[in-house]
Amino acid sequence: MRIIAGKNRSLPLKTIPGRETRPTTDRIKETLFNIIQDEIPGSYVLDLFAGSGQIGLEAISRGAAYAVFAEQDKKACACIEENIRFTKSDRETKLYCADAVSAVRRMEGIYRFDVVFMDPPYGQGLEAEALSALLAAALLKEDALVIVECPLNADLFETEVPGYEVVRIKRYKTNEHVFLRPENVQK
Repeated sequence: MRIIAGKNRSLPLKTIPGRETRPTTDRIKETLFNIIQDEIPGSYVLDLFAGSGQIGLEAISRGAAYAVFAEQDKKACACIEENIRFTKSDRETKLYCADAVSAVRRMEGIYRFDVVFMDPPYGQGLEAEALSALLAAALLKEDALVIVECPLNADLFETEVPGYEVVRIKRYKTNEHVFLRPENVQK
């Protein structure tokens, strides 16, 4: 696993061993960032269920102004801290070592995000809870883009998502990215 492009291009990143996290593969990460490349420069990025922090760190490398990570696993938090130090991204990042909803509540009134990426554990229904918390805490800018990584054909977003509009679904061999925009967010 590595940074694909930008100022930290090719720097290797650490991940925790075992199956507690599912790091997004470099190939899928590259495809994702090709899709969202115009959203990144100067943006505030939230990496929920951050794992190793690779998505937020990739965004920083590609010109995001700031990245915030939320991760509840203590080993993963230590890994994110190591990756932040290794990429010399301490000044443009913040880590909340807490579950996603608690972290989002703690961010209320502090941040407003342009891009949110979330890769929650599959099959636990955490997507809807996190999406609701983002709206309740007013963390999304008017044209924010929220990307949810989920299992392929999970049908999580086949029906309407309260407060969000599905604008794109990108399917891969084993998973998919669902791209959402908030509805009726105030500036």
